[in-house]
Amino acid sequence: MEQEGDNMQYYENRLKMLDSLRSAGVEPYPHKFDIAISIADYVAKYNSLGAGEHLLTVTESLAGRVMSKRVSSSKLFFYDLYGDGVKVQVMAGASYSEVAETEFYKCHSVVKRGDIVGIIGYPGRSSRGELSIFARNLILLSPCLHMLPNQRTGRCTAVAGKTTRAKADADCWVPGIGRNTEAYVLKDQETRYRQRYLDLMVNHQVRHIFRTRSRVISFIRRFLDERNFLEVETPMMNLIPGGASAKPFVTHHNELNMDLYMRIAPELHLKQLVVGGLDRVYEIGKQFRNEGFDLTHSPEFTGCEFYMAYADYNDLMELTETILSGMVMELTGSTKIKYHANGADNPPIEIDFTPPYRRIDMMQALKSIAGLDIPSDLSSDEANKYLATTCEKYGIRCSPPQTTARLLDKITGHFLEATCVNPTFIINHPEIMSPLAKWHRTQSGLTERFELFINKHEVCNAYTELNDPLVQRQRFQEQLRSRQSGDDEAMALDEAFCTALEYGLPPTGGWGMGIDRIAMLLTDSQNIKEVLLFPTMKPQLPG
Repeated sequence: MEQEGDNMQYYENRLKMLDSLRSAGVEPYPHKFDIAISIADYVAKYNSLGAGEHLLTVTESLAGRVMSKRVSSSKLFFYDLYGDGVKVQVMAGASYSEVAETEFYKCHSVVKRGDIVGIIGYPGRSSRGELSIFARNLILLSPCLHMLPNQRTGRCTAVAGKTTRAKADADCWVPGIGRNTEAYVLKDQETRYRQRYLDLMVNHQVRHIFRTRSRVISFIRRFLDERNFLEVETPMMNLIPGGASAKPFVTHHNELNMDLYMRIAPELHLKQLVVGGLDRVYEIGKQFRNEGFDLTHSPEFTGCEFYMAYADYNDLMELTETILSGMVMELTGSTKIKYHANGADNPPIEIDFTPPYRRIDMMQALKSIAGLDIPSDLSSDEANKYLATTCEKYGIRCSPPQTTARLLDKITGHFLEATCVNPTFIINHPEIMSPLAKWHRTQSGLTERFELFINKHEVCNAYTELNDPLVQRQRFQEQLRSRQSGDDEAMALDEAFCTALEYGLPPTGGWGMGIDRIAMLLTDSQNIKEVLLFPTMKPQLPG
């Protein structure tokens, strides 16, 4: 393996190499290279070749990034060439090169690890049985000017769309099983998240995380399309931040000279479309909440929301079970996954997505499980004081303002959400916590709402939609009072939405799911930044 010095010196040497090539009339960044076949297709096409077999009359051209270079002599070089996560060996020998022998070593000596090169040659296997392309010509397409982290040995090889294990290696990973990030070439999280291209380049397993994320989105889209839902787009910037209880980001429209809010949820626009006669609509897209970030929260995240006329929350619970169990089965081949919920150093837990999912009635469970005797009138000062005292008693932190809704949310998290490892519905939230949900048809003061929790974290939120415009306006007024008491996450009054309801929203079920959290579960990721290609990061300090 070639020895490389200090990165700065290496960078300067590579710049000198560029000057040297250009002085010799060679452009190190050519405009075009014609590829006849991808590396993955090459591996699949010629995998049946036997050891020592060569197809001398066949010419192939492919391109990729050099991730390993080995020098046998001045007349024989070996490269590991990667393209889209798949590796093929390049054997470059002076005896079968189109380059004159006097120029052969000079041509290959400029190639370093990380360079993107094009190869023209013939297929074959080495005498040791490794599938290779025997290079008649090598063209530098884009030099890598920086040193890459040290590379390990042992690779996964794609054959006909499948993954086979060449050696026991962290590169060999499929959704639903544990990952071992300690085996990564590049381990430093800050570098991995800030320079995702480098992470993808040297940690070959990482691309499968984002392929899995893409497959999650594709599955949801296909699932809804097959049930006659229409995918739509709604505004990212709004006059009023609505659709969820959260603090918004503020931006400014120069032409209109007015502030606008980045959307915290598309809900109110989507329900207006149902009013207009689009009975089944959904949107998959970004949402923004101006809040802190931790292992499971990001201020910019991806969600899916759908609205289904003539459905209620009972229908949506069944649909949720169908979506998630089907998704996990399609991506992993089972409805059970392994997840390192307690960190990579501890054994993984098993999460079972097999329906039916457990259901917990929120207020009943707070009484039966936690032994709480919460006053029935949740709008009373008595109820607020009781909940505040409960938080203090059990060490449950609730930052100001300690509204009844916020206190209830924290208490539920402490006593109920902590028991939800396998998918579990917490149902029938109080009206005071659910300003957009319809009142419960049999239990006064509650709503027909559920939240789905997996591994103690919320993944879905859904309810029978409130479609009475008078009650909706009243709920907004109650939210306004919470805002005036200091709760900047309470919803604002949206008169345009209330007016739309006055034209008639049919009985409707609405559903939302966080794509990032589902991706975390299926990729054994304990940090949400693992499933975001470019996560929000604090600025780096100079020096």
